[in-house]
Amino acid sequence: MSQPSSWWQRYGTLAQMAQASVALLGFVAILFQINEIRTGNRAASARQAFLGYTDLAFKNPKFAQPDYEKIKASDRDEQVQYESFVTYLLYACEEAISAFSGKGEWLASCDYDLKPHLPFLCEKSAAQPAYLATYGTETQQWIKASLKAASITPPDCKLGKT
Repeated sequence: MSQPSSWWQRYGTLAQMAQASVALLGFVAILFQINEIRTGNRAASARQAFLGYTDLAFKNPKFAQPDYEKIKASDRDEQVQYESFVTYLLYACEEAISAFSGKGEWLASCDYDLKPHLPFLCEKSAAQPAYLATYGTETQQWIKASLKAASITPPDCKLGKT
């Protein structure tokens, strides 16, 4: 037969359960803080990338609002610079859209900045399909949807009526 537990044994058990509950709540709070820090860091990184793109666009207006036919006719160095400019735009937008998925203004801003570069992206993806594969699935879908919405298709890759 078991002996009845004394009062201190019963309350000792309750104290241990309370301590375990407090420890569990503390652990959950730490996980929440880590998630918030991660989200904040991702947002800050996305803003920094987009500010970098904006600075690059300010310093290179000929690439921000390109005359793509003129760029294609230019020397190799300018073509590589333009491709790098578009690559930076896509990276900045990929980061911003991912970090701020619930905020449509980031997507609208990226849509606006992307439109003048669609002929280049059409030609580039037709000539080198692996180019778009360097971006995430969502970015690839966004570019393809933008090309379709602007009626830009290979082989001519010209802006159609929108």
